Amino acid sequence: MPDVKQVLVVEDELKIARLVRDYLHQAGFGVLEAATGPAAVSVARAEKPDMIVLDLGLPGMDGLDVIRELRQSSAVPIIILTARTEESDRIVGLELGADDYMVKPFSPRELVARMRAVLRRADATIGGGEVVRAGPVTIDIPKRRVTVDGAEVDLTATEFELLLTLARRPGRIYTRAQLLDAVHGVSFESYERSVDAHIKNLRRKIEPEPRRPSLVLTEYGVGYKFADA
Repeated sequence: MPDVKQVLVVEDELKIARLVRDYLHQAGFGVLEAATGPAAVSVARAEKPDMIVLDLGLPGMDGLDVIRELRQSSAVPIIILTARTEESDRIVGLELGADDYMVKPFSPRELVARMRAVLRRADATIGGGEVVRAGPVTIDIPKRRVTVDGAEVDLTATEFELLLTLARRPGRIYTRAQLLDAVHGVSFESYERSVDAHIKNLRRKIEPEPRRPSLVLTEYGVGYKFADA
C-alpha cells in the first residue's frame, strides 16, 4: 500500500479549512491543520508534512513570513491559497520559494491537480542512475541532489525541475510557456511570470554573481537558456 502524503493546510477561515480538508481526504491525502502563522511553523517543523497549502492573511504571522521562516531549513513544497490578487503578492510569494499560487475563490479539483503536479516534481526519480553535468553544475537525478563546483545546493522541487530542464540542453532557448509545461505537467492556466520569480531564486542559489548571471541566461523577449560550455 503506498504511503499517504501528509498535507498541512494553513487556513484561519473555518469554512475554507473544512472544505479543503474534506476534499483532500476524499483525494487520498492525510491532512494536518493550523490556523495561525506561528502554529504553521511549529506543526511544519514537528510533523514534516509532504506539502503545505498556505493562506497569506493569517493571525500572528503573515503567510509570507511563514515561507521565509520555513525556507531557512526546509524545501517542503508550498502552494499559496489566498484571496490576495495583487501581482506583487504573487511575485513575492514565488520569489520566497513557494511552488505555486492559487487565488480564492478556487476549484478544489484544480487545487488537487496542482498539488499532485508539485508532488510529482518533488518525488520524481527519473532515469535510474542518470547524472546531468553542465559547466560547474552536477545534477544527480535519482537523489535529487545538485552541486555547484562540488558544493551542495538546496533547491525546491520547482527550482530543481527548471534547472534540470535547462541544463539537459545547454544553449537551447526555452520560452516561459515551455518551462511551465516542463515543470507543471498538468493542463491548467499557468502564470508565466512565475517562471521569472523561480529563475531569480535559482540564480541566487547557483550563480557566483546572481545579478550578472553566467549560467542561467536570459534571452530577452523569448525566455531562458543554460550557458553553452
